[in-house]
Amino acid sequence: MDLSFFIGVGALITVLPLFLYFFYTNSTDHITSGSHAPPKAGGAWPFTGHLHVMSGGKLPHIALGAMADKHGPIFEIRLGVRQALVVSDAKLAKELFTKCDLAVSSRPETASSRNLGYEMAMFGFAPYGQYWREVRKVVSTELLSARRLELQKHVLVSETDLSINELFGVWSQKANVAGRVSVEMKQWFGDLNLNTVLRMVVGKRCFGSGGGDIDEARRCQRVMRDFFHLAGVFVVGDIMPYLRWLDVGGYEKKMKETSKELDLLVGQWLEEHREREILDKGKDFMDVMLCVVRGTKFQNQHDSDIIIKSTCSNLISGASDTTSIMLVWAMALLLNNNHALRKVQQELDDQVGRDKRVNDSDIDKLVYLQAVVKETLRLYPAAPLSGPREFTQDCVLGTYNVSKGTILFVNIWKLHRDPKIWSEDPLEFRPERFLTTHRHVDVKSPNFDYIPFGGGRRICPGINYGMRMLHLVLASLLQAFDISTPNGEEVDMSESGGLTNGKATPLDVLVSPRLCPSLY
Repeated sequence: MDLSFFIGVGALITVLPLFLYFFYTNSTDHITSGSHAPPKAGGAWPFTGHLHVMSGGKLPHIALGAMADKHGPIFEIRLGVRQALVVSDAKLAKELFTKCDLAVSSRPETASSRNLGYEMAMFGFAPYGQYWREVRKVVSTELLSARRLELQKHVLVSETDLSINELFGVWSQKANVAGRVSVEMKQWFGDLNLNTVLRMVVGKRCFGSGGGDIDEARRCQRVMRDFFHLAGVFVVGDIMPYLRWLDVGGYEKKMKETSKELDLLVGQWLEEHREREILDKGKDFMDVMLCVVRGTKFQNQHDSDIIIKSTCSNLISGASDTTSIMLVWAMALLLNNNHALRKVQQELDDQVGRDKRVNDSDIDKLVYLQAVVKETLRLYPAAPLSGPREFTQDCVLGTYNVSKGTILFVNIWKLHRDPKIWSEDPLEFRPERFLTTHRHVDVKSPNFDYIPFGGGRRICPGINYGMRMLHLVLASLLQAFDISTPNGEEVDMSESGGLTNGKATPLDVLVSPRLCPSLY
């Protein structure tokens, strides 16, 4: 036998007593095992608990959805030494994000929050408190508020128009004998979104005319994809701290490498801003951060450069990844439901026509397009299991006692498919439901039947940006081009893992112009 075998056996013998000690002293089973504790899911393995459910063959939101069919809309699972509560009920979600909101507004400390989140300085990972509130306020008012987005509307419009024009240019050069050209839409949506977000946050674009270094751009996209994949990975060391030193799966190492690459990219952009010495609040968000961070209370918690880099990288990664994912799902659903695709294009012809390009002011008239976006977000919310939260106080939820320290997962994917709420074919793509039975439901509904962006204090701050981008890009693309799949085959709807549920396979389509050439 080689030396590594004996080292492994020695490590196991060394760690086993600690393993048992931590398991029995840190497990919260003894706290919540009373008659009013939430139901406990069966099938836990010794020591690891339900880790196999979260990191097995099925994606976590699907696996936990199947467990909800057996155990009900609220149940507990054990992840190593930690208890976790899984909720997939609208009434309970309303309680969580209203009555219990303060108690569930923090994040658990994890390998991803430490290694990807600048030691939890990134506001998406930060624990609830003064620092998080101050950063969130700046982000909400200086970049993502309705007022600020109106001022930045020209960026969204110009980037969308440029991308449509460039796609027409590709068609002009490469169209086949049938007058169509093949395009991979995941890449197209990704390039468009990254250009838009980068212009708003750091004042530059990476792709197309006026773009920068294409290698830097692809590197940026790769880092963002790795970021979201690793942020959603369940790391053994998070639930069994005594095994963290083993770095099972090598995830912490990968997180550190990804974090270093992201830091180098954003750090380079920060230096470029400092060299320009333009600290104009109207220029871009990084300029705003340079102004705001100087001499503020932020510096009591983190270095000013860390605050700027972590906040800007959070915005770039969040906005570019999630919006691209939602556009891909919307397009995939329309291609698999051709009647809906034709209905969207007919609405565009009726409400806007083909003698001018659709613009932001036309969106209110496109009610069926809005219903398509809502239905896409219902079936494929960008974060189907929400971001994990942590109870910072003992709490009563419904009739159940939940202990401080319990991790919370809200299974948005399962909640959005509840037949009690979505009674008419809840698993099917039916945009019409948002024009009839659910016509008053939207992303900010107070009843919590529909929460694609989460809820409570930690609701996604990018709602206004995301909805505006989804509507404008889809309307512009579907007005300008006819789109179909090669040979008319169905789109593969397999999902990928990670914090966000992207489409696992490419989205290859054929496009041809619908408008006269002078409009491109």
